[in-house]
Amino acid sequence: MPIQKILLVDDSKTELHHLSELLGKRGFEVRTAENGEDAMKRLGEETPDLILMDVVMPGQNGFQLTRAITRDPRFSKVPVIMCTSKNQETDKVWGMRQGAKDYIVKPVDPTELMAKIRAFD
Repeated sequence: MPIQKILLVDDSKTELHHLSELLGKRGFEVRTAENGEDAMKRLGEETPDLILMDVVMPGQNGFQLTRAITRDPRFSKVPVIMCTSKNQETDKVWGMRQGAKDYIVKPVDPTELMAKIRAFD
């Protein structure tokens, strides 16, 4: 099933705006959440085709939230791509262990991001 609906989870309004615009221009329907609580609320309203997840956020961080989402039977089939400034190999490995399907480092390269999203089509 092609990816159409993307949930962006990031506590930075600048990052949400930038990524929303980038994805919107490429035809994706984008919803945003600024923290874990917001993200779970959005998931309850509508299940996206893919989630782009920041790591460093107040409250529940992206690793914890990814683990909660990917272990929930309602959302376990929704791929999560970690989208973070944390660029260490250990961060990537930990993100994948939490259930993320891929990992991209900010600042996001639009071509790389599109390739990662298209890999799930």
